[in-house]
Amino acid sequence: MDLTGLAHIAEILAAAFCISIGCGMAAYAMSKVISQTIDSIARQPEIAGELRFVMIIGLAMIESLAIYCLLVALILLFVKW
Repeated sequence: MDLTGLAHIAEILAAAFCISIGCGMAAYAMSKVISQTIDSIARQPEIAGELRFVMIIGLAMIESLAIYCLLVALILLFVKW
């Protein structure tokens, strides 16, 4: 196998690693945010609306991490250096 074939395999592995680790961490962070928000709402139901708003903003920020990981993986796969 020549050097270009190994480089292509390395790009594929790097893209797979990027998307799997990045999305896995984003999913873990989302689960922590949701569980902590539900716990906080159970403790103080009177501020449920404010907590829900902050939770949605936080989830949008965390989801942007997964989108950036997807972007990096697509760049690794489809851009020829």
